[in-house]
Amino acid sequence: MPAQILDGKHLSNVIKGEIKEEVDAIIAKGLRPPHLSAILVGNNPASESYIRNKVRSCDQVGFSSDVLRRDESLTEAELLELVNQLNQDEQIDGFIVQLPLPDHIDDQKVLLAVDPAKDVDGFHPFNFGCMAQGLDCFLPATPYGILLMLDRNNIETSGKQVVVIGRSNIVGRPMSILLSRKSKIGNATVTLVHSRTQNLEAICKEADILISALGKPFFVTQDMVKEGAVVVDVGINRIEDATRKSGSRLVGDVDYPNLLEKASFITPVPGGVGPMTVVSLMLNTLKAYKTKHAI
Repeated sequence: MPAQILDGKHLSNVIKGEIKEEVDAIIAKGLRPPHLSAILVGNNPASESYIRNKVRSCDQVGFSSDVLRRDESLTEAELLELVNQLNQDEQIDGFIVQLPLPDHIDDQKVLLAVDPAKDVDGFHPFNFGCMAQGLDCFLPATPYGILLMLDRNNIETSGKQVVVIGRSNIVGRPMSILLSRKSKIGNATVTLVHSRTQNLEAICKEADILISALGKPFFVTQDMVKEGAVVVDVGINRIEDATRKSGSRLVGDVDYPNLLEKASFITPVPGGVGPMTVVSLMLNTLKAYKTKHAI
């Protein structure tokens, strides 16, 4: 029996509709809408695409938004000053600094400068620490989106064996923490594997839920996945494709066509986790706004 497709595009639109209802009710009370800002340094094509998606989503849910574009020659000191200005601006509920930044700027120093109360990407160590302890905070957008996807599709995680491939602070590590927490979508036994893991294939084959956030095209093959597993593909990789007008196409970390008959649920790329990441950013921004206004 073919796998059920975890359609992130459809689910994100459903959740956007729910957010818009809340925002419409807020505006009806005479309050301003939530506001999300983004800082974009340089002209990385992938970053431009991500920012466009975020601005479009803000429009769809009724948020106001703006993009602060700066040339690649921007100094680290100038960027830190810009971050400080947004921290102080009462009209801005949340903001993101789009990564990657130019090589001469220390990403970590910039992310540490963001006010945790406006850190809607959920990258600040304050929010990460609260997440690890099960306290209220902004969750990192991609792991949050995956939790929503599992929840809304009634996928059981309690007592399940979960394997997360990749140990980044943005996806892999927080994902492993969230699924092991004592919560509705949690209570799983989680194994985090990475480039130094021995017997990686054998470990992956034990997983009831396999989440790949590695960034290597088609890394997860059919023989690494057990029958009936849930497969969540976080990878977004561009590969050459002469049949496409652009000469390339997007694929995930997973050998999607060959896993359709083996998995019970699977996310496509594109249209799976990506849209859920963006809608999670909208949810975090709404949360920041409601906290500020005690709604």
